Amino acid sequence: MESLVSDLDEAWLRSRFAASRKVEPVAVGDGHLWREPDKIRPAAVLIPVVQRKEGFTLLFTRRTEHLHDHAGQISFPGGRAESGDMSAAHTALRETGEEIGLAAESVEVLGTLHEYVTVTGYRVTPVVGLVTPPFELKLDEFEVAEVFEMPFRFLLDSGNHQRNSVLYEGRERHYYAFPYRQYYIWGATAGMLMNFYSFLTT
Repeated sequence: MESLVSDLDEAWLRSRFAASRKVEPVAVGDGHLWREPDKIRPAAVLIPVVQRKEGFTLLFTRRTEHLHDHAGQISFPGGRAESGDMSAAHTALRETGEEIGLAAESVEVLGTLHEYVTVTGYRVTPVVGLVTPPFELKLDEFEVAEVFEMPFRFLLDSGNHQRNSVLYEGRERHYYAFPYRQYYIWGATAGMLMNFYSFLTT
């Protein structure tokens, strides 16, 4: 892992997406256990990789406490697909612009990761995008309480990965978690992070 971290740069990141290879996902979600297939709706999120002088970071949002789904939780910007969206990338960039004001022109899409089915009934496609500062953000205060960035190296250190379980509606559910400072990243967001980690390191 030390060699991987020392070699971490833009060329390396691009090479992981340019290579023609298939990586099995670590987590796929279990939303299909609670809903029929035709009730699961398409959605997409942006995994923003920010190019800071001190190294890459990952940008997250913290959802407001009054929302119906995932209130107060840490997530990537994104949301459900609309009929006019031409692709998962289109959905992710549109929703990101609406939620945090990050312009699509500031994001270079590198590729997508494996879909993740959430317990709330969404089949989410994670879209990885490279974001180069400077950029301006304008948060949708109804949906987003704050944004923050986590060093990319934190993801690449397997010592920061947790796998826990909880009893939900009579079923034992396993989930990943990344405690970072005062933030607890878990559930679908952590599952997608694990898939990103596997994609980068396999």
